[in-house]
Amino acid sequence: MSALSAEPESPRGTGWDEIVRVWEETDAPEGSKVEIIEGVITVSPPPSEEHNDTAELLHERLYGAIPPDCNWGIYQTLGLTCPETGGLFIPDLCVVPREALRRGTRVPATEAELVVEVTSPSNANHDRIKKAHGYAVAGVPLYLLLDAWQSGRPTATLYGEPQGGTYRVLASVEYGEELTLPAPFKLVLDTGIFPLG
Repeated sequence: MSALSAEPESPRGTGWDEIVRVWEETDAPEGSKVEIIEGVITVSPPPSEEHNDTAELLHERLYGAIPPDCNWGIYQTLGLTCPETGGLFIPDLCVVPREALRRGTRVPATEAELVVEVTSPSNANHDRIKKAHGYAVAGVPLYLLLDAWQSGRPTATLYGEPQGGTYRVLASVEYGEELTLPAPFKLVLDTGIFPLG
């Protein structure tokens, strides 16, 4: 598949609306993840069993960590837009107010309270660098990266305090150690539950 990039005010009309239209019409194999990263449509293979297991284990724990007075949902295949960086990301998990999904428009990444990416060998750098930048530009308060492929040491890294398109590392632990998600979640996460690889 060839790449089509989005450039603002391009004379050929390949701006944000055009790239989103092409993204909508992309026919990818079942289970593949089709995203727009830095203005380029990317297709990733279906996630592995370990990847899916990691996402599900965290999903289960997040339900108990959402404050009862918040009307937030936890979503696994929700597209979050960040046109400022040419991004339409589909995080492995995101916590978003339910009302954001009921407006009948694409959900801006700015609506997310927490975004989680689980790396795969084929696209780990997107999660580590490009998506982290996009989520920071959007002002997502917390970004959790579960990286089983980090230099041979599976690592969970929590980013926060987005400013100027970058995050500050709030905590980074090797799998097997505990990581705490701050308020409003207040979740102590045992990363030893996640499969390796």
